[in-house]
Amino acid sequence: MQQIVNFILRNKTFLLFALLLFISVMLTIQSHSYHKSRFINSANFLSGGFYNTSNSVSSYFGLKEQNNLLQEENNTLKSILFNSNNKLNNAYIDTTTFSKKYKFTPAKVIRNTYATSNNILLVNRGKKDSIKQDFGVITSKGILGIIESTSSKYATVLSILNTTSRISAQLKKTDHFGSLSWNTASPSEIQLTEIPKIAPVQKGDTIITSGRSAIFPKGVPIGVVSNFKLDNAENYYEINVKLFNDMTNIEHVYIIENKDSEAINNLLNATND
Repeated sequence: MQQIVNFILRNKTFLLFALLLFISVMLTIQSHSYHKSRFINSANFLSGGFYNTSNSVSSYFGLKEQNNLLQEENNTLKSILFNSNNKLNNAYIDTTTFSKKYKFTPAKVIRNTYATSNNILLVNRGKKDSIKQDFGVITSKGILGIIESTSSKYATVLSILNTTSRISAQLKKTDHFGSLSWNTASPSEIQLTEIPKIAPVQKGDTIITSGRSAIFPKGVPIGVVSNFKLDNAENYYEINVKLFNDMTNIEHVYIIENKDSEAINNLLNATND
């Protein structure tokens, strides 16, 4: 306290001058509209810059939360998209009883393999999130795999980069469909077989899910045709598909539940019996 008093006594002349200058400036601003407007604009500029910088810093540290919010929003949009497509494909719709066929649950990949012949992913959703075996898994870019097993909090995903995986897919421009499998040659390409040679296949054609199973809705992107040839019998094409997904860099995913899958599977099992 004594040091403060000593400082004031040593600099009393300068401090008095500064005080009088401040008072005169404030009186000038208050009494002249031009000076007042310039002062307000300058103050707004300084405060705006401060809050903009502060907001940028806050946004940086809040990226994780924002990413989660964006994933939730994408999840809602995907649910609307696929359920709308399903609705449009029905000839007769009772709008009073129509319910969403597909449910989308966002998840995060916490383990991913892509270098073995039978690759498995691990996601942070499980039985407590109503996740079950044979649910589909996709990303914002395309198909990823199928839920294989679940625990309370986690689930394993049978990657499309797995030699035991078989998924129905088709050419986007036609209804010619076949089966997806993987020959282990590259994590960026997957193989589509059983497409008949009468199909108008061209390099660059888009491949999508066919919707001919109870797992994936029709139209989920997979990739594009990179090259193709006829099989040994020359009846079907063997097609290499360049994946939309970078399978070496997967984090945010969506788990798809077809609410009609149980009824469909029960009917198919009864037919097979």
